[in-house]
Amino acid sequence: MPLPLAAEAPASFNVLGAISALLGIGLLAQWVAWRLHVPSILLLLAFGFAAGPGRLDLIDPGLLLGDNLLPIVSVAVGIILFEGGLSLRLSELKEYGNVVWLLVSLGALVTGALGAVFASVFLGLDTAMAVLLGSIVIVSGPTVVGPLLHHIKPQGPAGAILKWEGIVIDPIGAVAALLVFESFSSSAAATPLALGGILNTIVAGSAFGFAGAGVIVLVLRRYWIPDHLHVPLSLTIAVLCFAGANAFQHESGLLAVTLLGVVLANQSKVPIDHILEFKENLRVLLISILFLLLSARLRTEDLAMLDGGAFAFLAALILVVRPVAVWLCTLRSKLNVKERVFLAWLCPRGIVAAAVASVFALELQAANTPGHEVLVPMTFLVIVGTVVVYGLTAPLLARRLGLSVPNPQGVLFIGAQSWARDIACALKDSGVDVLMIDTNRTNVHESRMRGLPAWAGDASTEEALEEIDLAGVGRVVALTPNDGVNRLIMLRYTHEFGRREVYRLAKEASKEVDSAQRRGRVVFGSGTGHSALTRRFMTGQRVTRTKLTEQFDIDAFRETHGDEALVLFVVREDGSVRVNSEDNPLDPRLGDTVIAVVPATQASEAEAASEGSTQPAPASRRG
Repeated sequence: MPLPLAAEAPASFNVLGAISALLGIGLLAQWVAWRLHVPSILLLLAFGFAAGPGRLDLIDPGLLLGDNLLPIVSVAVGIILFEGGLSLRLSELKEYGNVVWLLVSLGALVTGALGAVFASVFLGLDTAMAVLLGSIVIVSGPTVVGPLLHHIKPQGPAGAILKWEGIVIDPIGAVAALLVFESFSSSAAATPLALGGILNTIVAGSAFGFAGAGVIVLVLRRYWIPDHLHVPLSLTIAVLCFAGANAFQHESGLLAVTLLGVVLANQSKVPIDHILEFKENLRVLLISILFLLLSARLRTEDLAMLDGGAFAFLAALILVVRPVAVWLCTLRSKLNVKERVFLAWLCPRGIVAAAVASVFALELQAANTPGHEVLVPMTFLVIVGTVVVYGLTAPLLARRLGLSVPNPQGVLFIGAQSWARDIACALKDSGVDVLMIDTNRTNVHESRMRGLPAWAGDASTEEALEEIDLAGVGRVVALTPNDGVNRLIMLRYTHEFGRREVYRLAKEASKEVDSAQRRGRVVFGSGTGHSALTRRFMTGQRVTRTKLTEQFDIDAFRETHGDEALVLFVVREDGSVRVNSEDNPLDPRLGDTVIAVVPATQASEAEAASEGSTQPAPASRRG
C-alpha cells in the first residue's frame, strides 16, 4: 500500500535534516548520472526508493510535508510544463504540425484504449481500473524526452515532433486521466461529465494562459518593473495561472501554464530569453525533489506485486501500443519510413505520470477501491522500464537508421560577424555542416542571406543547447570579441562536445594565464585574437579554399603565401575536419582542402599557379 499522505511526526523527526537529505541525495543522483552518462531519472528513482521509509529512512514524504505533498508536487509539475512551453516554437510545426496534433489526439486515444485492454488482459484489472491506468500511461513528458533527444541529436523533423509531443501531451494526458477517474467515481452519466470537463478545461486553461501571457508582455513592454524582477514576475504569474485555472476546473492548470509558455515563446513584442534563465537551476532542483519524494513513498511490498503480467504489460506498451499509435498518426505524413520507425521507438514516461498516479492512488485507497494498490507500482515500473529501454536502445537505433551522425564533423560558430561568415562559407562550400549563433540579429540575417544556418540568441544559455539543431555538429568555435564570453561558452559546451572539440580565440593579451584544457583550446594560434583577425580583413585579406594536389602541394602553398598565410581548417578527403589550434598545428597533405586567410593579391597569384585549385570564399557584405 502507498504510504499515507500525512502522518504524525515523531519527536525525533528533524525537518531540517530531512530537507538537507532531500537536496543532497538529489544532487548526488544528478552528479552520478552525469558521470555514468545515464538518464538521471533512473538514479533519482533508485536513490529515492532506497532513502525512503523502511529502508534508509532518510526521506519520509508523509512526515516532511504531510497534506502539503500533493499541492507542492502539482505546482512543481506546472512550473516544469511552463518552462517546457517556453521552448516550443510554432515555426517548427510548419510542415509536420499535423503529425504532432494527431499524436496528442488520435495517438493519445489509441494509447489509452490499447493500454486499458492490455491492463485488463495482463494485470487482471476490472474495466474502471484498466481504463484509468491506460489513461495515465498516455503521457510522455519533457523531463525524460528532452534529455534523450539532447543525447541522440536526431536529424530531420523527428526531434522537433517528439519535443512537441512530450510537452503538449502532459496536460492532455493528465486531464484525460482525471476525467476517467471522475467518470467512474461519479454516479452521473460518464459521457456528459467528460464532455463538460473537457470544455471547462479548455476554457479555463486557455483563458488563464493567454491572460497571464498578456500581463507579462504588458508589464515588460511598459517597463513597469526592473529587469531583475522579470524572472520572479514570470514565475509568479505561472503559479497564479496554474492555481486560478485549477480553481475553475481541476487539472486545467497544466494546460494554462503550457499555453502561457507557448504564447510567450512565440510573441515578438518583448524578448523573453532572460526569462528562461530561472529554469537552468530550478528545473533540475524540481525534478530531483519530485522524483525523490514520489519514489520514496513506495513500499517494498508494493514492488512485490510486480509479476510476469506487469512486465508483459510494459512490453506491450513498448512493442505494440506505441508503434500502432505512431503508424496510424503518420499514415499520410511526409515522414519517411526511418523517421516513423524512430518515432515509434521513443516514448518514455516521466514525472506527470508518477504524480497523477500518486494522487489517484491516495483517493482510491481512501475509498478502498479494488485494484488501487497496483496503480502506483505499475506506473513506476512503466517509467523506469521505458526510460531504461529507450535510453539504451534509441541512440543505437537512430545511428542505425542514419538519423544520428556517429562522428559529426560540422562546426558551430559562436559569433557571426562578416569574417566569421566568410570562414563558414568556405567550410560549407567544402561540404562541411556549419551553424552560426549570434546575439546580433543583423549578423544572423546576413548569415541566412548567404545560405548559412543561423540562430539568434545567447549561446551560453540552456535555451541555446535545447533549441538549436546540433545534428551533424562535432565542434564549437567561439569567435566573439569578448574573451570572458568565449570562456563561458567553452565551459557550457565542454559537456556537449568534450574538451577536445571546444575552441576559442586567443586573448588580446598574448599571455595565457589558465590552462586551455580547462578553458578551451585556443583556435588559429596564440597571436590571432579577435582584433588581429579583424585587422587582417580590414587590410584586404580574404578566405580561400585550396585543394592540395601534386601540381600545387603544401610547399607551393607556403611558397606562394609565405608567413602571412593563416591556415584555419583542413578538410580531409574523407570529409573529416581538422582545426588549427595552438596546441595542435596542422600539417596539410595531398588531397586536403586548406581553408586559410591570405592577402588578396597573393590569393589571385595562387589561383593562377594552382590552375584553379584555389577558390576564394565569397566576400561578405561590409558596411
